[in-house]
Amino acid sequence: MTYEILTGLILFAFASSITPGPNNIMLLASGANFGLRRTVPHMLGISIGHAVMVTLVGLGLIQIFDAYPPIRTALMIISAVYLLYLAWKVANAAPPPEATTTARPLTFLQAAGFQWVNPKAWYMAIYAQTNFAPEDGAIWGAVAVALVFACTNLPSVTVWAWGGVQMRRFLSTPLRLRMFNVTMAVLLVVSLYPMLTSAL
Repeated sequence: MTYEILTGLILFAFASSITPGPNNIMLLASGANFGLRRTVPHMLGISIGHAVMVTLVGLGLIQIFDAYPPIRTALMIISAVYLLYLAWKVANAAPPPEATTTARPLTFLQAAGFQWVNPKAWYMAIYAQTNFAPEDGAIWGAVAVALVFACTNLPSVTVWAWGGVQMRRFLSTPLRLRMFNVTMAVLLVVSLYPMLTSAL
């Protein structure tokens, strides 16, 4: 991987990781509701889970979707349904006082698994492997792209979780926290728009 390609990959990984998307919206909400320490498994699940996805895409997973379009369609439907479910969970992340013990941040495995139904994560993985992976040495090229992405992604998503933590003082009242969570849930639903328009 040349210096120019590596620089371009880092810039793309940073720009795509730091901009709003389902992962970052949920991290902002998690930081605000649960604090940074309890959100760490969520952050690690995103970065490591996405790195695994990037690697597998580079090893030829995308060719399966190209060969069997119904699989891609099914994935989009599952993605939409799961994002709606997560939006509902985010909207209800601040339950009534008697039910506060039921609220939990996403676990490492839940966050890692979410990458497989996250439309933005798919776009990032496919674009990175298509444009930045070295043509020679498919395995090591795919792994190299994934490692660069993981190293760039983790600091980027941490910014969003930290931002949510900083908002906790403002969100100290139940009404403000409820309004914040509902807003984050709406943004999650809105994030479906690019996927739905591309499908249509």
